[in-house]
Amino acid sequence: MATATDTLTLAQWLSPAYPVGAFAYSHGLERAVHDGWVHDTGSLAAWLRDVLRHGAGRSDVQFLAAAYRADTEQDLAGVDATCRAYAGSAERLAETTRLGTAFTRITAPVWGLDLSPSTYPVALGRAARLRGLPLSLTAQMYLHAMLGSLLSAAQRLMPLGQTAAQSLLHDLTQEAIETADESIEHGLDRLSTTSLMAEIAAMRHETQSPRIFAT
Repeated sequence: MATATDTLTLAQWLSPAYPVGAFAYSHGLERAVHDGWVHDTGSLAAWLRDVLRHGAGRSDVQFLAAAYRADTEQDLAGVDATCRAYAGSAERLAETTRLGTAFTRITAPVWGLDLSPSTYPVALGRAARLRGLPLSLTAQMYLHAMLGSLLSAAQRLMPLGQTAAQSLLHDLTQEAIETADESIEHGLDRLSTTSLMAEIAAMRHETQSPRIFAT
């Protein structure tokens, strides 16, 4: 059972106010909006659901869980190397490494943890293990925060009001919980993605100008 301290620690780590710079990244969504692939609430919901179920949402949780379960520094380094290799584009690699580095830089001294800079899900998984936080809750809150961040980006990219954004987050919460719980049961030998348009959008974003987001 998660304690109140466990829950509030994860709430702090995954809050939009935590200074990792997540607000600067759109995960390719900016290009998807630019190209008209995402243009209204329905297409946004479908995009987010695919990323969650079949893209980086699922694979990030697999990396998070593998880092959580890593028993040696060598094992952890192997998980991180695989996470870097799995990034589908230069921008996605930059996104996950910059977020992970920022998370490590803040979290290590505040909580007194021995953390090395790594990709974001790996850094979070390792920190959660060192703090003894529940893996399932960590994964669930990670995906919920990912959806919240993407919805915040969408509000700056397209006509999407606060009520509509919060309604979408509410509608996708149960799927985030289910995806997290399913994904932590799979080892890295079960990595896969069929969210190809998200990967293509991230690649096309590299040459987009002007743009708001770093990815």
